[in-house]
Amino acid sequence: MTHASTLAPASVTGPRPGAGAEERAQPSVVAAMGGALGLFVFARLLGGVVVALLSWAAGRNPFALLGRSWDSLWYLGIAAHGYGHTLHFRPDVVHSDLAFFPLYPALVRGVTTLTPLAGGAAGLVVSWLAAAVAACGIYAVGARLYGRAVGTALVLLWGLLPHSVVLSMAYTEPVLTAFAAWALYAVLTRRWVWAGALALAAGLARPNGFAVAAAVLAAAAYEVVRRRGRVTHRLWTGAALAPVGWMAYVLWVGRRKGDLLGGYFEVQRLWGSRFDFGRGSLQFVHRLLLRGDRFVFPMTMVIVAAAVLLFALLLADRAPLPLVVYGGVLLLITLGGSGFFESKPRFLLPAFPLLLPLARALVRTARARPRHATVVVGALAGLSFCYGAYLVVIANTPL
Repeated sequence: MTHASTLAPASVTGPRPGAGAEERAQPSVVAAMGGALGLFVFARLLGGVVVALLSWAAGRNPFALLGRSWDSLWYLGIAAHGYGHTLHFRPDVVHSDLAFFPLYPALVRGVTTLTPLAGGAAGLVVSWLAAAVAACGIYAVGARLYGRAVGTALVLLWGLLPHSVVLSMAYTEPVLTAFAAWALYAVLTRRWVWAGALALAAGLARPNGFAVAAAVLAAAAYEVVRRRGRVTHRLWTGAALAPVGWMAYVLWVGRRKGDLLGGYFEVQRLWGSRFDFGRGSLQFVHRLLLRGDRFVFPMTMVIVAAAVLLFALLLADRAPLPLVVYGGVLLLITLGGSGFFESKPRFLLPAFPLLLPLARALVRTARARPRHATVVVGALAGLSFCYGAYLVVIANTPL
């Protein structure tokens, strides 16, 4: 199957070369997207059943575990009471809710205002709807570049990641991925204002949402250089909008803390989270290899190593520039950040472009050896459902 080169103009904004006849012979776009979304929903429902069964066996409430666990409690607190909650453990360990970006709690607050739902239930509704929107956006990106079969495989693989249980929880990753996927699709289809606006929203969702703005800015810069500055005002508008959400929240926290440029990063430092070019992560891995630890941490090492390999494959596949920048920035933030080592796979959940080489390989396998593809998908599903249930119910480790 042919595809665009990263260096060709089509690789940034154009369709998959030679796809026209094949696409016309396939079902409508809406039907194909609906099929991909149906597979995703089915996969996550099965994962939820496994979580529920293990939860009931352990005498726990699955909805409470999915809706009110770890960071979910901070977001729900912001949604209910606004910012201002701080926990003091030691002088150098202070957990402030200012570390959490505002879009998700604002959406939860909207649901609680407009519906009878409250707390964790509202958070789950936001996350589940966002995950569905994200799945549609991921399909749109994959189908745009490599055809509808790859788009469907990409969505299925995303729904079967080892940490995909987070997509069923009251967490922010589905919201970020939804805005990111559609922002990247907007770049690929030259909808620059939409790309910038969606990147702005992604920047309000999570700290690593800046990766979306970086992708939009990189693609815009490429177009400016390629066209020698002769671009439309829409491109400039989209590029200007892209980083506004992330920058606005960082500066707002800085102003509130009395240090405009450094206040937000000081909040993160007191949480034990900072960017040190991977030094903290390497030290943690060193200790883990020497002494061993719980199952979650070795699994984290495997997942992060796999992400690095997948990024190398994405580069070797000459994927479009905005997808490479987006996935690369997310990977850089994950590898270079210290603290909460066990959460790194969750930080990589929005990095769906890393799965493109696997999705293409799965489609080729399905066409040549359907049974082999079925075995692969079944194995991924088993790992995803069992490990996800283990993380939520058994492992006493922050997600």
